Amino acid sequence: MSSGFTFKRFTVNHALCAMKVGTDGVLLGAWAEGGRRVLDIGTGSGLIALMMAQKYPTAHVTAIDIEPDACLQARENALRSPFAERISVEETALQDFAADEQFDAIVCNPPFYAATPASKTAQRTMARCAATLPFADLFKHAARLLGADGVMSVVIPATCRSEFDAEAAFAGLFPRRTCGIRTLARKPVSRWLLEYGKRPATDITEEEHCLNNDDMSRSCWYADLTKDFYL
Repeated sequence: MSSGFTFKRFTVNHALCAMKVGTDGVLLGAWAEGGRRVLDIGTGSGLIALMMAQKYPTAHVTAIDIEPDACLQARENALRSPFAERISVEETALQDFAADEQFDAIVCNPPFYAATPASKTAQRTMARCAATLPFADLFKHAARLLGADGVMSVVIPATCRSEFDAEAAFAGLFPRRTCGIRTLARKPVSRWLLEYGKRPATDITEEEHCLNNDDMSRSCWYADLTKDFYL
C-alpha cells in the first residue's frame, strides 16, 4: 500500500492514518469555499486542510482530530508543505474544541456509519463510525463555531442526505449549495457535497456531476475542479 500521495504543491503521507487519501477528501477540498479562518473537523492526514491553505493564500487553517496518530501525520504533512506557517493541528474532539474567534469556513469529511463497521483496526472504526461524532453534535458545534456569514461544507454518502439536512435545520443552518456526485452518468448519485450557512439563501445552487467518462477517464468537470491539485 502506498504511504502517500503527491499533489502539485504538496505531498500527503497517510501511513499512520486509518482513512487514506481518497476521492471524497479531494472533492471536498477542491469544492469548498474558504475564508480568513478555516476549521477542518476530523482532519485525518491533513489533506483537506492543505487544499484549503493552497486555495486561500491568506487563510489560517485549524485542523482538529481525536486520533493521536492522525494528528502526528497531519502535523508532519503540514510542516513539509509550503503552507506550514498557516496550518495548526490540535488533538481534540469537536465537542471540546474552543476557539477565540469564529470561523469563516468549516470543512468536514465526517464519520457516517451509524453502527460500528467491520474494520481491521480500532483507528479505522473510529474514523468511520458516527458514534464518535454524531450528526447532531457536528451541526450543533459547527453552528457554535461558525461566523454569521460563514459557510460549512461537507461530503457525505447519498444515504445520509436527509438526516444531514434535518440536523442542519435543527441547528439553525440553511442549505446554500448542493452538488450530487455520480461515478458515471448511468449510475445514481453516490455522494453529496453540501454547503450550509447561518442565513437562508435567496437561491440555492443545485448541481449534479459525474467523476468519470464512460471510458473511466476524468470528466471535464472533475478535471477542471481538481486542476490546481492533481498532477
